[in-house]
Amino acid sequence: MAAQPLSRMLRRLLRSSARSCSSGAPVTQPRLGESARAASEELSRRRQFLREHAAPFSAFLTDSFGRQHSYLRISLTEKCNLRCQYCMPEEGVPLTPKANLLTTEEILTLARLFVKEGIDKIRLTGGEPLIRPDVVDIVAQLQRLEGLRTIGVTTNGINLTRLLPQLQKAGLSAINISLDTLVPAKFEFIVRRKGFHKVMEGIHKAIELGYNPVKVNCVVMRGLNEDELLDFAALTEGLPLDVRFIEYMPFDGNKWNFKKMVSYKEMLDTIRQQWPELEKLPEEESSTAKAFKIPGFQGQISFITSMSEHFCGTCNRLRITADGNLKVCLFGNSEVSLRDHLRAGASEQELLRIIGAAVGRKKRQHAELFLMFHDSPPANPSISSWDPLHVQGLRPRMSFSSQMVTLWKGCRVPQALLLAQQRLGSGCFQRHYTSRADSDANSKCLSPGSWAPAAPSGPQLTSEQLTHVDSEGRAAMVDVGRKPDTERAAVASAVVLLGPVAFKLVQRNQLKKGDALVVAQLAGIQAAKVTSQLIPLCHHVALSHVQVQLELDSTRHAVRIQASCRARGPTGVEMEALTSAAVAALSLYDMCKAVSRDIVLEEIKLISKTGGQRGDFHRA
Repeated sequence: MAAQPLSRMLRRLLRSSARSCSSGAPVTQPRLGESARAASEELSRRRQFLREHAAPFSAFLTDSFGRQHSYLRISLTEKCNLRCQYCMPEEGVPLTPKANLLTTEEILTLARLFVKEGIDKIRLTGGEPLIRPDVVDIVAQLQRLEGLRTIGVTTNGINLTRLLPQLQKAGLSAINISLDTLVPAKFEFIVRRKGFHKVMEGIHKAIELGYNPVKVNCVVMRGLNEDELLDFAALTEGLPLDVRFIEYMPFDGNKWNFKKMVSYKEMLDTIRQQWPELEKLPEEESSTAKAFKIPGFQGQISFITSMSEHFCGTCNRLRITADGNLKVCLFGNSEVSLRDHLRAGASEQELLRIIGAAVGRKKRQHAELFLMFHDSPPANPSISSWDPLHVQGLRPRMSFSSQMVTLWKGCRVPQALLLAQQRLGSGCFQRHYTSRADSDANSKCLSPGSWAPAAPSGPQLTSEQLTHVDSEGRAAMVDVGRKPDTERAAVASAVVLLGPVAFKLVQRNQLKKGDALVVAQLAGIQAAKVTSQLIPLCHHVALSHVQVQLELDSTRHAVRIQASCRARGPTGVEMEALTSAAVAALSLYDMCKAVSRDIVLEEIKLISKTGGQRGDFHRA
């Protein structure tokens, strides 16, 4: 530790010749009368001197496995203005009394201590850090710490547009913005709040102010947003984004189970099918992300493989919670209160001994979690091992809303997405519904498409024997291994009779629970994807397309639902279509039951199916 003053002096010299630009990369600051090239050479010489004469890394921040911790995450608050389903229960979490939270001065005191010992990157987190009133002042105070090279923030983006100019001026050098979907209504479903367009404006503002890359964190969840992988990747074509796909991880209150997790290899396989030329980028030793780039694209994509391929061996991160506890591992249960020792008057050396003891106890990896993950059975009984499902062609059938496309016009939206917008219309979630009594040529239902039944084609054959029983009459799954893959399609429908009161509230979008039609549509789409988990003897099908349409029928005070599914495989998709229509109908019932219990679900039926060996079916 005797060499620490030399190390700090060298950092100060180095800092005097470099400043942090908006991207976080050092830029040369030439002296008066000195060329930029000469200044760059001087900076290079000083860095070489620092490498050759560097002091040993702090023993207090080095664990028993030799990992040197130079990255500190500080939670500024437990509060959040969203209720993301994978992060927090809908009712929120019990909050620590304000008196037990770290004060601004305590945060800065601890930050100063850690930076002195070698921390060179601090990331401010939460909860949502940008709801803390003095966040700009905290960034400005951190910027004054000698040796601190990067100040970052992880935010949900709701308040970013308003605060970012001040934060950048104060010294913020890196931004991570959480965004799990590009569909506005799905955003509200996931986070249980409005605010999609505020997040998009925040990303736009970060690009405008020169942050490069702007990191976008997307937690990928099976049955919810894994069908948007390609659209997220396409954003990097014309924008300086690093879209980071994060494997779904367990936290208290998110009702985690392994079936929701989409592995890194499965995500990579899906993206490589669209862009086989995808290139792997080199990684820093302590990086948590595996980075890739599509040739010719401005940005990049990354995968944070916390579950399938952990990065514990190179972990350099420590965390301080909002109430002042030091966590050496995100998944670990052990914490030590720095707040209590600080308020008890502990000296700097005493605090360092406490920190050093906690870091020294850090385990090689969070073993219990990975034992649970790797020993888990596959998500579907038809899958023999926990290998990527190689789901092909997963593309969302919902485009950006018109407002989102307008927002991105100034940022070179990838042409493919603009073409998709023109092709699919203005998006499923603008509120246009068709009433059978007074529809006109300009009326639209939730999703584009026609209600006209398909014309009959081919033989309509049925089996005289049950297929899901064995020779002894017991339930059994049909073996489809020898059947050829063909294009399969199916359409099913349902009707929900709401009654006049509930119908009017749905029509005007005045239900207290929210937009019933949008929720029912999302429920139908999700149900189609997980049909094999709901129907015991149904095969898993990799759907290439799901569409759920809802039409208001004012003459019957009803909602007509039509669900269509497509896939290529050895088995049909009529069960997916029927499940989709039925669950959409049940969701409507759930949304409206507080208004009326006299709701009737009827006419759940198959309209058509095509592509099977037994011929096509079309209901008259």
